[in-house]
Amino acid sequence: MRINLNKQAHQRYNILTGEWILVSPHRTQRPWQGKQEKIVAETRKSYETDCYLCPGNTRASGIVNPNYDSVYSFTNDYSALLEDTPTIDMVEGLFRSRGESGICKVVCFSPDHSLTLPLMETKDITKVVEIWQMEYQGLGSRTDVNHVQIFENKGELMGCSNPHPHGQIWAQNSIPLEVEKKSAQQLAYWDSNGRSLLKDYLDQEIKANERIIVQNDDFIAFVPYWAVWPFEVMIAPRKHYQNITQLSESERTSFARMIKEVTIKYDNLFETSFPYSSGIHQAPTDGKKHDEWHFHMSFYPPLLRSATIKKFMVGYEMFANPQRDITAEQAAERLKLLSGIHYTKQNQGS
Repeated sequence: MRINLNKQAHQRYNILTGEWILVSPHRTQRPWQGKQEKIVAETRKSYETDCYLCPGNTRASGIVNPNYDSVYSFTNDYSALLEDTPTIDMVEGLFRSRGESGICKVVCFSPDHSLTLPLMETKDITKVVEIWQMEYQGLGSRTDVNHVQIFENKGELMGCSNPHPHGQIWAQNSIPLEVEKKSAQQLAYWDSNGRSLLKDYLDQEIKANERIIVQNDDFIAFVPYWAVWPFEVMIAPRKHYQNITQLSESERTSFARMIKEVTIKYDNLFETSFPYSSGIHQAPTDGKKHDEWHFHMSFYPPLLRSATIKKFMVGYEMFANPQRDITAEQAAERLKLLSGIHYTKQNQGS
């Protein structure tokens, strides 16, 4: 007997973390029907005098931004991690602490305050990818940095306090828990099979062709089989690369194009500037070879039914394990059918 994955409750296994997620498709057979509120589109200027990330403006720390005309990165004035923190363990009975050192950077994607990644040109997103490569290489080469986390929080729903297009990079001495879990799973598979876990998974995804949203010669964007968030998406390179520095010039452009296409579909889903947290998971920079690692970028968006209705991780999710009402296949089909032209430009014929 087989379970009907589209109608019956079941659990799905996350091969990258070793964790399970509960899927309850019978609760909402057609999750995108019903009321879908449209929010008033926010009109933003290309430059705001009171934005601490705009070119030439003074930040809260008193430091003045240069008049940058492309991507601009700088050390966060109020970093969560500091370089001079001693990395020592302190144990007092069952109380255990350890110092954590690191560097936090801000990456302004564009000097234009009004833009977001889906509204940027591919060539300009490519410059962002280049900065990510440079920062991963530079920060990761430090002996006191064992992991570099690149991420973006987009929108007020994800706690972003400044709408200027930007992301962050946290480089730290220890390796975060999520990365440790993914390292362990990938290493176990590598040791047993001599192949990349994610590469073998991608081959199976391509064959199944049920969750792929968009693809090009170098990258695949898909809803993971084990997705937790309603419209979660992963972008992964077809080739087995451990980190983004291995991308060629043409592959950087392919990656940028894929990011643009995915985020356009997000915006088109509910015709709003779609909020999400995105991040790139790649090999730690602890000096080990990490042949097992296959880098990937994940998008975790909170919206479920409309521009104003979000999925809350509460109750069962907090005390048991993640749960979702729509299947990965339903979410992928919904995203796949959306236009590749941003909704604000569809009436312009471009």
